[in-house]
Amino acid sequence: MQYISGFGNECASEDPRCLGALPEGQNNPQICPYNLYAEQLSGSAFTCPRSSNKRSWLYRILPSVSHKPFESINEGHITHNWDEVDPDPNQLRWKPFEIPKAPQKKVDFVSGLHTLCGAGDTRSNNGLAIHIFLCNTSMGNRCFYNSDGDFLIVPQKGKLLIYTEFGKMLVQPNEICVIQRGMRFSIEVFEETRGYILEVFGVHFELPDLGPIGANGLANPRDFLIPVAWFEDRQVPGGYTVINKYQGKLFAAKQDTSPFNVVAWHGNYTPYKYNLENFMVINAVAFDHADPSIFTVLTAKSLRPGVAIADFVIFPPRWGVADKTFRPPYYHRNCMSEFMGLIKGHYEAKQGGFQPGGGSLHSAMTPHGPDAECFEKASKAKLAPERIADGTMAFMFESSLSMAVTKWALKTSSCLDENYYKCWEPLKSHFTPSSRNPARPN
Repeated sequence: MQYISGFGNECASEDPRCLGALPEGQNNPQICPYNLYAEQLSGSAFTCPRSSNKRSWLYRILPSVSHKPFESINEGHITHNWDEVDPDPNQLRWKPFEIPKAPQKKVDFVSGLHTLCGAGDTRSNNGLAIHIFLCNTSMGNRCFYNSDGDFLIVPQKGKLLIYTEFGKMLVQPNEICVIQRGMRFSIEVFEETRGYILEVFGVHFELPDLGPIGANGLANPRDFLIPVAWFEDRQVPGGYTVINKYQGKLFAAKQDTSPFNVVAWHGNYTPYKYNLENFMVINAVAFDHADPSIFTVLTAKSLRPGVAIADFVIFPPRWGVADKTFRPPYYHRNCMSEFMGLIKGHYEAKQGGFQPGGGSLHSAMTPHGPDAECFEKASKAKLAPERIADGTMAFMFESSLSMAVTKWALKTSSCLDENYYKCWEPLKSHFTPSSRNPARPN
């Protein structure tokens, strides 16, 4: 696999089998090199400021308009109906979501999409949804594109070979990729495969501002990778299916050729991937516990300064050195909604029931924090420098929106942990009214 390095760059790429496929000096010549079609994919309004204007030009064997009419198909477990069940403010945790077994039922990426929760509206381009994908077979002669928003894909089990109109990407657990709105892609899998998706409507992911951190740190732009041009000139008479998610519903159209027929492209609106191991951790080195915002990889901003539609936050391996400090996450009530997932290992604040391939949701102002065992252990721990989270990777999708949970997540999946609340029941009072200074651990 070959890639172009850099986040949000203006890039150009040609399949080496057709050198010179990019027009020189203009975007839309009367006749393109190699008799290709020119097609623009716009990710923003034409009149957006240059700093936020997103578009790419694709030079392809046939334009994407060459298909039969779209027809409605069963959307399975995808939904943006946030009124399926009554609101539930409780702390929610899910056991690992079960992957269908291939001999029993073949399920590809699209048919394996399951919506867990979300908020907002696709038609007004404002909101988000969180999905789980559970699949055991490749998409074959099927591709997918999303008219509603961007997909941030977090594989947890099994690698993904993703064919896009811009080229191919191999995305493995502990990596992420973003397929932006309108981009067609098909996913090949090699085993039973599971992962998480954060979908945002109407906005795109960007790198967070660094402020006093300075010019460098967190996710560095050079570590984001963009696929290079690759095409296939493949005929599939009446047998290639293009699936579109539009206003939360699925539609399918047939065409006679592969959609991955882009010989060359240029622009700044592309899919991309990122390896979470490259994240440069910033941490507290004196006392107290730094807010998790210092672990933000990507953000999708709202119109309110400093308030995100969604943040993608990770908790990577790092050193804990804070003195006179309770080091695990503190007890907390948050105006934001926090969905957490686990790619591998264990999460420091809940080392038992929170498992890879599962998840948790702590809704707006719902209290949460370390379980009783973690509290007792951390309260008595010797505060020497220690490695935290080695061999693990937990993440959080955080949103300013109050999210509704779907019927599938609460009932149909059968993965909801009904005993989650019990992890806090053993917490007991340590109040010492006659002594201001509690005994410190040796």
